[in-house]
Amino acid sequence: MSATTPGLRARLATRWTETKPMLTGLIIGLVAGPIISGFAGFQVRTSTAEAATRSSVVEQQAAFCAERARAATPGSAALDWQARGELARRFATMPGAAAGSADQEVAYACANRLSR
Repeated sequence: MSATTPGLRARLATRWTETKPMLTGLIIGLVAGPIISGFAGFQVRTSTAEAATRSSVVEQQAAFCAERARAATPGSAALDWQARGELARRFATMPGAAAGSADQEVAYACANRLSR
């Protein structure tokens, strides 16, 4: 067995020498890949996606609110800040929702749209 051991060791050493750069590159890539792609913006985190979704929902509901308020109250752009806020709170409740369940973000965005 001592005659085959040096040959086996030599083959394993040669194989290790050949595969070591590939394994090192694989490990570095597995560690650095997610870090680099995260900094470059290729990954979307759950909180970022939820915030973007919430923002788009609020803007869409504010657009509905503003159109409904303008249809019901002509000259809404000439109202003062407090009157626009009350008008926005009244129309910020979406159809099918419980009365008085207006979202404050929607009411604020609606009031801003009414001022334009």
